[in-house]
Amino acid sequence: MDKGDAGVRLTQDNMLIEIDVPIAMDDGVVLRADIFRPVEAGNYPVIISYGPYGKGLPFQTGYKTAWDIMACEHPDAVAGTSSKYANWEVVDPEKWVPDGYAVVRVDSRGAGRSPGYLDHHSRRETQDFYDCIEWAGAQPWSNGKVGLNGISYYATNQWRVAGLAPPHLAAICVWEGYADRYRDATHHGGIACTFQKNWQEMQVKSVQHGRGDNGPRSPLTGDTVCGPSTLSEQEMEHNRSKLWPEIIDNAFDGDFYRVRSADWAKVKVPLLSCGNWGGQGLHLRGNIEGFVHAASEQKWLEMHGGSHWALFYTDYGVDLQKRFFDRFLKGKQNGWEKQPPVQLQIRYPGEKFVLRHEGEWPIARTNWSRAYLYGETLVAEAPQGGAAQVTFDATGEGVTFRAPPLKESLEITGPLAAKLYVSSSTVDADVFLIFRVFDRAGDEVVFQGALDPHTPVAQGWLRASHRELDPVRSLPYRPWHAHASAQPLVPGDIYELDIEIWPTSIVIPAGYSYGLTVRGTDYEYAGPAATLSNMKNPMKGCGPFVHDDPEDRPSDIFGGKTTLHIGGRHAPYVLLPIVPPKQES
Repeated sequence: MDKGDAGVRLTQDNMLIEIDVPIAMDDGVVLRADIFRPVEAGNYPVIISYGPYGKGLPFQTGYKTAWDIMACEHPDAVAGTSSKYANWEVVDPEKWVPDGYAVVRVDSRGAGRSPGYLDHHSRRETQDFYDCIEWAGAQPWSNGKVGLNGISYYATNQWRVAGLAPPHLAAICVWEGYADRYRDATHHGGIACTFQKNWQEMQVKSVQHGRGDNGPRSPLTGDTVCGPSTLSEQEMEHNRSKLWPEIIDNAFDGDFYRVRSADWAKVKVPLLSCGNWGGQGLHLRGNIEGFVHAASEQKWLEMHGGSHWALFYTDYGVDLQKRFFDRFLKGKQNGWEKQPPVQLQIRYPGEKFVLRHEGEWPIARTNWSRAYLYGETLVAEAPQGGAAQVTFDATGEGVTFRAPPLKESLEITGPLAAKLYVSSSTVDADVFLIFRVFDRAGDEVVFQGALDPHTPVAQGWLRASHRELDPVRSLPYRPWHAHASAQPLVPGDIYELDIEIWPTSIVIPAGYSYGLTVRGTDYEYAGPAATLSNMKNPMKGCGPFVHDDPEDRPSDIFGGKTTLHIGGRHAPYVLLPIVPPKQES
């Protein structure tokens, strides 16, 4: 092992490894990167990632329960590797370097071994990522083609940097990465999601640059994961953005969120977008919207289920990624162009998935069907009776409308939407929609979500004062809310609400039924809560994506009574994407 100002250099496990390689930014700040590449001299395509989770922190240490679940349920994810270089949400170099790739991991500004001011998803971070891509593409061991790959933070920043069109950028694989900072992440239907507050505390502050001796050490080098200096808590706080106060202060969409979101018209690089049906609350929406709206002429969508992290490392995930990158980074004629634009893992109860390819999203043969709310049921035809009302306590469990048991199986795959007519006892109301499935005994069927093992089929949200639609961007199956200003309610007056429900896939067996729950608080699973070591609170059905901040949801406004108006002039419904079987050619 050699150690100098340029970092550590060693050869082991048939890789040439360089630790803490300096990459100078245009403002003089020097970021630090780890590089894994073949021992044999040559020019190799580069897989690069840039993010805040500490490149020297082992997956097994920093995210122990997630690692244990993956190793138990997906043994192929940890097969064929020593896992010594495994790192949360980025590729395992031992699975890529033997196939002729160079893997570069960069600690983002202010995180891990990279100094500077930590400002998540900012314009500065995006420019840093651009500079790192260009640096990697110009190295003597690079073939000049750089690909981006990684999960979550390492995926969402791909949307933004791809919009800057770095010349060396050749392809991106956005694996469970949101695109719209406001709609996908911080505010669901205009309601603030507290995940961001807890995320920074649990996953970022623990590896912020300057933690030094107060933080973890790398088992590879024995050095501190979070830089050589040990700063005070006051200095650490001064060196990072005030994430949650910024979100609360920016309650509406605008420039603050636009610079932290994708500009799809500028994303033109070959694209593989991989989303998770269970990713309600963060990445799911962005993966689909990004695929649909990106300007890339060569783009593909893949949708799967299961946990947020595991499938990325499995044989299924790695094979998909390598076929994509082999084509666009190595120029290999491997038949990737024959890959259909849409690859779906169609979901069935019991965590069963069946692979199917489609030519577009939404699926062209979809039968868009309305299920109308009536009494306590969902019916196929608009009810003709007189006006009726259903009132519920906004802090309670709400009301559930259930369709009768199915006579034959039914596939619902695609985006959903609802139209409701609502009045409130106060000047506002938060509406939470949960699309649910019930088995023959009447028990709810839940699934392994991205994080929570007891996730319902689909969810949607809307703050009634944010009901204004963008008429240009709205679609019947995907309302698009402007979130530009508040339009308070007059207590007792009736308002029409169009509510987006994030996409899903489920084949409901005969004898099962489906339903829609309307409530004023987050969904809660009736069984025991689940935990992950990197999550602050037990998960009760929505994972960490809950909406319970008292500053955003004061009880005097959002703790009143909400009334649904049904019948007469009002015909509320949920729009379902019912997909018939493919016709054999």
